[in-house]
Amino acid sequence: MDTAPRDPEEVTATDEPVRARIPATTRLGAVQLTVSDLERSLDYYKRVIGLSVREHAGDCATLGVGTEDLLVLVESAGARSVRGHSGLYHFALLLPERTDLARWLAHAARDRVALVGLADHFVSEAIYLSDPDGHGIEIYWDRPREVWEGRVAERMTTLQLDTASLLAELSDPASEPFEGLPGGTTMGHVHLCVSDIARTVAFYRDVLGFALMASLGGQAAFLSAGGYHHHIGANTWESKGAGQAPEGSAMLRQATIVLPGAAERDLVVGRAADAGCEVAHLGDGVLVHDPSGNPILLVGA
Repeated sequence: MDTAPRDPEEVTATDEPVRARIPATTRLGAVQLTVSDLERSLDYYKRVIGLSVREHAGDCATLGVGTEDLLVLVESAGARSVRGHSGLYHFALLLPERTDLARWLAHAARDRVALVGLADHFVSEAIYLSDPDGHGIEIYWDRPREVWEGRVAERMTTLQLDTASLLAELSDPASEPFEGLPGGTTMGHVHLCVSDIARTVAFYRDVLGFALMASLGGQAAFLSAGGYHHHIGANTWESKGAGQAPEGSAMLRQATIVLPGAAERDLVVGRAADAGCEVAHLGDGVLVHDPSGNPILLVGA
C-alpha cells in the first residue's frame, strides 16, 4: 500500500485539463455518513465545525448553514473507524471569504481543536481535521478565480499555510467571536479514497463528464465542472486495490452531485447506464457507484 500523510493533499498537479461535458453549473450537495454515536457527532459538528442542525429524527440528523443541507449523519451504534479501504478521504466545506477562514482558525486555536493539517494550495487555503469517527474534513476558502483559472494543472500544490497572514485578517483573533459557519458556506468538493486512478478517471471524466483538471500519476486525480479547480478528488494513498469497508464501519453512505435540472441529471444517468453502471432511483435522485464502490447520488436542482 502506498504511504502518504492523510491530509493535507501533498500533490503537485501536472496534467492538462480537458473540456467537461457535464454542465458548468454542476456542484456538490450533501454528504451522508455513518457515525457510531449520533449525539457525540452532533455536538462535534455544532460546537467545533459550526454547522446547525436542520432536522433530527431518530438515528438520523441533517446539518447545514441557512437553508443549505451539507451533511447527513446516520447512526449505526458502535460503528468502527477504519482506514485502508475505498470511501471518503474528506469532504470540504467552502467558506465565502478569507476572513471567514481566519475566524474559524481563531476559534480552533482558542478552543484547542485538534487539527490534522494546514495548507496553502495556491488555488485555496485549507484547514484539515477529523471527526470523532475519523471522517476527514477540510474547511477552506478559494482565492479569487482570476488568480488560478486556467492554471490549475500548473500551480495547484501544497505549501505551508501562512497562519500569521491569515489571522491578520482579524483585528483581535483572541477575542473574535465564533457563531458558526457563515451563510454562503457550501460543499466545495469531495475527495475520495479509490482503488485505482485510471478506472476512477474513466468513470468521472468519460462517463459522468467532469474534466480532468490535474493528476499525480497513478496516485491522485482532480476533476471538475465549469473550470473549477476540483469538485471530485481521488487518491490511492491508503486504498490502492482495496474495496469498501465492511458492514459495521463508520463510512461514506453517499456523496451528492447536483446538476442544474432533471433533464441534465437524466443525460448523465443515461451515460452511466450505457456504460454498464447499475442505476437505482432513490427519491428525487439516482444512485450510482464508481468503480471503487463509492456511492454517488445524482440529483437535479
